[in-house]
Amino acid sequence: MNIREEKWGTIPLLHIVDEQQESSEMPVVIFFHGFTSAKEHNLHYAFNLAKKGIRVLLPEAHLHGVRSESLDEVQLSLRFWEIVLTSIEEAGVLHQHLKEKGLLESDRIAFSGTSMGGITTLGCLAAYPWIQNAAVMMGTPGFVKLAKGQMKQFENKGFKLPMKDEDVHKLLNTLDMFDLTRHPECLNNRPVFFWHGMNDTMVPFEPTHHFYNAVKEDYVGHPDDFEFMVDEHAGHAVSRPGMLRAVDFLAHHLNG
Repeated sequence: MNIREEKWGTIPLLHIVDEQQESSEMPVVIFFHGFTSAKEHNLHYAFNLAKKGIRVLLPEAHLHGVRSESLDEVQLSLRFWEIVLTSIEEAGVLHQHLKEKGLLESDRIAFSGTSMGGITTLGCLAAYPWIQNAAVMMGTPGFVKLAKGQMKQFENKGFKLPMKDEDVHKLLNTLDMFDLTRHPECLNNRPVFFWHGMNDTMVPFEPTHHFYNAVKEDYVGHPDDFEFMVDEHAGHAVSRPGMLRAVDFLAHHLNG
């Protein structure tokens, strides 16, 4: 197993692949990390995916890890959507690099992530029809609702938003474009796995579960291709069974 620190354009990442296949065209998973985390914190996903013959890229999110600008958590939270939107844009850049390097087999590519990374993954599904499947852990598709909730929570703590009203309006209009609750047709019946703990206080369980049930009614495809794994006891941390199921789901749909 090879784990290499690389920089593709301006994007630092970890590149994980079986050493016997590293120069071959292979299926690929791009996996996004969570808020205040870093790319190396998801190596357990990458290791298990690479064992199944999949190339894995773990990109470093804007303002995180080696891209940190030493912001505190409040400063970072105010730039949450800047981070997510940057990752969505950079996903397209990584896809182009994969094709130019001759590393991607027949556009067999999936996206995944935890928390902020799961939110990013859902935004990528709205933006990129070439994504074949995805696994979302503790993510939410309701970008506009989440952003409004974050703003209200910030103001309730006595802070003043450092944005003009027109800038807030512009941000919400931008987020609307990536909001799958407003554009569920963008899923286009692609296989998606969700994992969420019912006791999650960071990214609430119910909105994501409600979205899943609403979309499932119109989902055209095998029932196993659209799956929601509920953990009745978990909070904001993915269980080992959840991690392994996500890996199996991604590998099944990329290798099948």
